[in-house]
Amino acid sequence: MVEASPADQFICFLDELSASRFFLDRANVRQIVVRTRAGAAAAASADGHRSLTDMIAMTRAVWTHRPDVFFSPSVYTYFPLPPGLPAVVTIHDAIAERFPELTLPSRRARLFWGAKVWLALRQARSILTVSEYAAQEVSRQHGVPMSEMAITLEAPADAFEPRGVPEIAEVASRLGVPPGSRWFIYVGGFNPHKNVRSIIAAHAELSRGLEANPPLLLLVGNAAGDVFHSEVDAIRGKIEKCGSQSTVRWMGHVPDRDLSALLSGAVALVLPSESEGFGLPAIEAAACGTPVVATSESPLPDLLEGGGLFVKPDDYGSLLSAMKQFLTDEPFRQRCGNSALERARLLSWDDSAKKCLLAIRKAAA
Repeated sequence: MVEASPADQFICFLDELSASRFFLDRANVRQIVVRTRAGAAAAASADGHRSLTDMIAMTRAVWTHRPDVFFSPSVYTYFPLPPGLPAVVTIHDAIAERFPELTLPSRRARLFWGAKVWLALRQARSILTVSEYAAQEVSRQHGVPMSEMAITLEAPADAFEPRGVPEIAEVASRLGVPPGSRWFIYVGGFNPHKNVRSIIAAHAELSRGLEANPPLLLLVGNAAGDVFHSEVDAIRGKIEKCGSQSTVRWMGHVPDRDLSALLSGAVALVLPSESEGFGLPAIEAAACGTPVVATSESPLPDLLEGGGLFVKPDDYGSLLSAMKQFLTDEPFRQRCGNSALERARLLSWDDSAKKCLLAIRKAAA
């Protein structure tokens, strides 16, 4: 674990719903529960916003306890801070600015998002982000000098590691995957900028001629209740149009241990998004020894060099070709999987936490 000085005391401001789901059992962490009308996740949804009374309640709580510095782990849940309070704000990417129609479903949502980010940038002493790629995007979209940003890479959780054949088979069977199946896997939200419909089309075309034993496509993630802009209905329509109802499986939420087994047994993880600030599902797949077909509009070509095939978001032909190569060339797939595993093992949440703590201390100085 990261070593913090005894002088480092942390106050975590939580709404009631968040407090019921997260408990930080650390001697130097104090939780302040603030009564609000809506939980942070719902209020920060693509077509939602915090009420004025909720924002005032959160701001008042911070003002009352007067921390030396405020850390916002995501701009999604940002709220106005007391004037003059040093702050570090995390901006994971600039996807909402680059693709507003794909991420924010209404003009109202775009106005609220723009106002929130504008205020966060002006109140922050430092911007934290998750990759060099994301930092360049944030700098380009918002005019933030690179010198005012700190980069803390993400990492796979401990649960993500290569699983043996018996465990893969047990988990796959329990989750409804027929014995002897091969599968591609997608993990994430079902949002327009993720290009899931392109995955559906490529998978359907790849399966033609393989009717006796076609590869499955496992879609992992919540298909209902997504607080961000969702296109689940459009994806279902694409599946029906492609005639893939029997080979595309909606898996819903899958716990990390089981997901690790599904990733370990996959031909490849597919993530051809318009953009990814980091691409954590690809890193988690790599930590299981599984290669990726991922967007070139991300840090993944550098983070997972040699561990996959990287395609432009609008290049359907390359997406199809990459999936076909992993399905038909097992030695190549194994080499890429081994390289992906080596690259994923270079990433550490402890290293990220140390860099984050350094940025917080620097802002407080």
